[in-house]
Amino acid sequence: MAIYKGKVHKFGDDVNTDEIIPARYLNTSDPAELARHCMEDADPRFIKKVAPGDIIVAGRNFGCGSSREHAPIAIKAAGISCVIAETFARIFSRNSINIGLPILESAEAAKRIRKADRVSVDITTGEIKNITRKEKYSAEEYPVFMRRIISSGGLMNYVRKRTSIGTPCHE
Repeated sequence: MAIYKGKVHKFGDDVNTDEIIPARYLNTSDPAELARHCMEDADPRFIKKVAPGDIIVAGRNFGCGSSREHAPIAIKAAGISCVIAETFARIFSRNSINIGLPILESAEAAKRIRKADRVSVDITTGEIKNITRKEKYSAEEYPVFMRRIISSGGLMNYVRKRTSIGTPCHE
């Protein structure tokens, strides 16, 4: 899928991986268990408010802190379809793509989109539509190979799929 639609959950700048998934829950790698505690320290009611397909919008430096891949796993397992932020911490960015969670950088979208707005995101074109406000913003489109990783559900699934059919991963 290259288009995602959902209700926005809004966060500010410097949301760190401890806020996304607190360290006290890192004794498991079970996505369902991680999802139950997603964003718990940033918004204790988050998991009760989120619905499948919803979208997180945040400010600068989303996912800063430790390099744990538990953070994007918790977000994806909670039902979030994608994350839009002004900027992302570099390791969070890589971990997100590796587990198949689409993320988009757009300063304009991060500033203009409000909590509970409904948005549509096309990772093929980088177009973000705010359905509630009838506005459009842009983000960088995903290269084809990254869209394939995301549509496969992550890097490991992508590699398994490509090697099982005898296709090099770099095509």
